[in-house]
Amino acid sequence: MKIGFIGLGTMGSSIAMNAIHGGLALTVHDLDKARAAPHLDAGADWAESPRAVAAVADVIFTSLPGPAEVEAVTLGADGLRAGLSPGKAYFDLSTNSPTVMREIHATFAEHDTQVLDAPVSGGPDGARSGKLAIWIGGDQATYDRCLPVLRAFSDQPTYVGPIGAGSIAKLVHNCSGYIIQTALAETFSLGVKAGLDAEALWQAVRQGALGRRRTFDHMARQYLPRRFDPADFALALARKDVGLAVALGRELDVPMRLANMTLEEMTEAMNRGWGSRDSRTAMLLQEERAGVEVAVPAERIDAILSDD
Repeated sequence: MKIGFIGLGTMGSSIAMNAIHGGLALTVHDLDKARAAPHLDAGADWAESPRAVAAVADVIFTSLPGPAEVEAVTLGADGLRAGLSPGKAYFDLSTNSPTVMREIHATFAEHDTQVLDAPVSGGPDGARSGKLAIWIGGDQATYDRCLPVLRAFSDQPTYVGPIGAGSIAKLVHNCSGYIIQTALAETFSLGVKAGLDAEALWQAVRQGALGRRRTFDHMARQYLPRRFDPADFALALARKDVGLAVALGRELDVPMRLANMTLEEMTEAMNRGWGSRDSRTAMLLQEERAGVEVAVPAERIDAILSDD
């Protein structure tokens, strides 16, 4: 089975490399050919366009920033659609709009090609290690047929329903996380302004009921030690994810009060020029409003987490 892979950015580069190491025969493409150098050295073939990828691959994957890029790669003049032939399968690993994925699904059905939305979760570390969840929506028979391919770079591929279901699961996951992040900025600024040391506060609450589920530890790697550069996950991408979730809420007439507040917070941070910084940099806005700094030295964070 020949595999096509388009998008060799932070996530896609590692996923594609794991696919090669897993024994898959890859043809790759990216707007920047230099990104493909390690993959070509490892045995992958190069294609000059998405259309060329579709012409040679049985199963195609994309890992792209968002809906606009996915639409360009799939439906553009030299996109995947132009190179399709019957019987192929296309998986989009991006965090995308379920509406966009359903539109692509309908278009590709005219070419007898199955489309599955398959957003990933695990961050750059998970992409490198292969400890990567994939939530997949689309034709279940195609999912079952391609499962050995998915397992070459993911330890947790999961079928969740029809086309669009994977994207919905990912938006619920990501939007929940960023709403919690906004809430934590508020409550921790309260605790520090009330006189608690930031480290003592963090260590105390992480041992409570919520803390034992590690609710408070997600903030420890970037926010408390002020590690915002380079980004683990960029604010611009995080804001895109929350924006997609809010848009889905509008489509379905679901009130999204907290999500809209979170989106406003991220938008204000974007207007500060922080888009390329880590998404947790938006938490600094609450510190400014509260007039406190919530900070713990990086070496203390590392020592505490390493003892767990």
